[in-house]
Amino acid sequence: MSLSTHVLDTMNGCPAVGMSVALYATEGEQASLLKRLVLNADGRNPDGLLLDAVSMKSGTYRLVFDVAGYFKARGVSLPEPNFLNLVSLDFGVAQPDQHYHVPLLVSPWSYSTYRGS
Repeated sequence: MSLSTHVLDTMNGCPAVGMSVALYATEGEQASLLKRLVLNADGRNPDGLLLDAVSMKSGTYRLVFDVAGYFKARGVSLPEPNFLNLVSLDFGVAQPDQHYHVPLLVSPWSYSTYRGS
């Protein structure tokens, strides 16, 4: 039915406004870029869904979040190399008639995700 994401900055307790995100369709080691976006003031895609009912297909996908770029832009002093740079989440869509929400909770030192609603 659709795909969405939401990123919360757990270090600062706010949405990750300005974070760059890329969505890929994957097949084995191959990845095809579907969309690049910058998160809005709510930490979401400013255009709404990442994939709508027409675009959503059964298969595997990857979301790549520019965590280091986001925290550097906020003025956070990070070591070189950064502990987290790009966070890639590979996930599968088995039932494209359902909504898949892939949130990310992130700090410069940790992240977690889950299938939301």
